[in-house]
Amino acid sequence: MGALFGTDGIRGIVNQTLDAPLAYRVGQAAALVLAEQSNGRPLFLIGKDTRISSDLLEDALTAGLLACGADVMSLGIIPTPAVAYLTVANHAAAGVVISASHNPFAYNGIKIFSGAGFKLNDALEERIEQLILSGGPLPTKQGAELGRVRSGEGQAERYLDHLVSTVPGGLAGRRILVDCANGAAAATAPDLFSGFEIEADFIHRKPNGVNINDHCGSTHLDSLAAMVTAGGYDLGVAFDGDADRCLMIDEKGNLIDGDKTMAVCGLHMRDEGTLTGRAIVGTVMSNLGLHEFCNKNNIRLICTPVGDRNVLEKMLEFGYRIGGEQSGHTIFTDFATTGDGQLTALQFLQILRRSGKKASELASICPSYPQVLINVKLENRPGLKEAVMASPELAEAIRKEEESLGGDGRVLVRASGTEPLIRVMVEAKTQEQAADCAERLAAFVQTVKN
Repeated sequence: MGALFGTDGIRGIVNQTLDAPLAYRVGQAAALVLAEQSNGRPLFLIGKDTRISSDLLEDALTAGLLACGADVMSLGIIPTPAVAYLTVANHAAAGVVISASHNPFAYNGIKIFSGAGFKLNDALEERIEQLILSGGPLPTKQGAELGRVRSGEGQAERYLDHLVSTVPGGLAGRRILVDCANGAAAATAPDLFSGFEIEADFIHRKPNGVNINDHCGSTHLDSLAAMVTAGGYDLGVAFDGDADRCLMIDEKGNLIDGDKTMAVCGLHMRDEGTLTGRAIVGTVMSNLGLHEFCNKNNIRLICTPVGDRNVLEKMLEFGYRIGGEQSGHTIFTDFATTGDGQLTALQFLQILRRSGKKASELASICPSYPQVLINVKLENRPGLKEAVMASPELAEAIRKEEESLGGDGRVLVRASGTEPLIRVMVEAKTQEQAADCAERLAAFVQTVKN
């Protein structure tokens, strides 16, 4: 990771670590670097989520792009994966998303997709970052060479048509409840599901600029679970703020996480003969239950470091067709270049319809070990996360806890790529054992950080 670009672009609290002058300079630098990849005037697509700060950052970013000769197509409020898809469909030089995904509303971010719909590679991000941090003025265009803003009218519908095309058999006969997280899905999910013979109701679809992810969406599932069971729904579907994640709730109110989703979809693909290499790509955070499922069903589970970017790189390297994270990023390379929450929901619903089973029965093929995750908050100081993770004392504490679990669990301690947090995750045979171990390690991290 660089000084600005983390695992998922640039992210920070608006007007603290991410402000309009920085966004303007990001636009300038991106236009200068990516113009070299284009024939003629480069086109950038910009989409955003519902945060109150997204307008501010979009205007500044657009100004920087225009000043350096790039044209801009404004897509408005739209999911992150829609920007990736539409960037390719419009033969654009790049797509830019203004979002901080699942983070609280005070945060925002800028992430860039290449013309091929993938997140920018490290080399291009490094060149853009170098220009941003160079300190001096960046060259701008004048007169007729300045960029212009193009209309994005009709682009959201183009994306939704693509999603509908991925489930040719339709989704008739199910009743679902959809949590839009007061985010980007509020602008698209109602239209998407209205295109099917399915009864869909929606909650948390009234964004006001500050309620995105606020006790709703894929990071806060309690209200959705309660309403699914009380209302007799077949399935609950929850997106995060920019709708690139999807977690689900079965008819009994139980979580269907990314691991279970990959198991259900991966097994279906295996039976259809479309599971390349008989492999699913997960991460080191994938539950031991997914490992057991794959072993039982003669499917290879390939684990990468945490991050959908790492998952996608492995998938592209070997041509694998499904991968993702326990947190709900699921990638289907047959249909998308990045994780797409709405696409994931459609693929799961299609299998659910064909199976004739209840969601709980379908998801039961993949067990879940008790897992406890504790986020230890740090001061937002450069280098602090890295210093904590490099501590020999922490390494020894982790070793001792792993030894206490024997072969019946595991420990994973890692720094967040987007927030000032150390994440402590423990899996064990019992919830009590996992909680005790995680709490001891979290307490130890607190002593290291001081």
